[in-house]
Amino acid sequence: MQAKARLFGHPIHQMLIVFPLGLLATSLFFDIAHLSSGNPQWSTIAYYLIAVGIISGLVAAVFGLIDWLSIPAGTRAKRIGLLHGGGNVVVVLLFAGSWLLRRADPGNPQTSAIILSVLAVLLALVTGWLGGELVDRLGVGVDEGANLDAPNSLTTSHVPAGRR
Repeated sequence: MQAKARLFGHPIHQMLIVFPLGLLATSLFFDIAHLSSGNPQWSTIAYYLIAVGIISGLVAAVFGLIDWLSIPAGTRAKRIGLLHGGGNVVVVLLFAGSWLLRRADPGNPQTSAIILSVLAVLLALVTGWLGGELVDRLGVGVDEGANLDAPNSLTTSHVPAGRR
């Protein structure tokens, strides 16, 4: 099934998710750099990465919800999409908690803030796999006419001439 929220023929949600995934996961690596070096600048950077990651995650979620609402009820894709989306809401909430715990001193986060980030990244690995299951296995967001000879996504017809 084709994604409902598209830009220039491509699913918007799939374009946007790279930002929160990259920013939020990278924040944990900056915290690890702080823990191993003692330099508070690393965790200060993590603090800002988390803030932007949360915002970009919320933007990506809007387009994911639009696509999820168009998946037929009672399908495996609808159930997997619910787990994927619901799990990512928890990921954002865990990072929001981590960010709030850091506000008083972003360069020296409490241990609990880092634990929340670790839990969020671990959960994001699961929800990312579920997103891959939706796209790669179940074809959600993939053009109905996609094949090895599919036309350019900017053309008006996405169904190859031989399949019309």
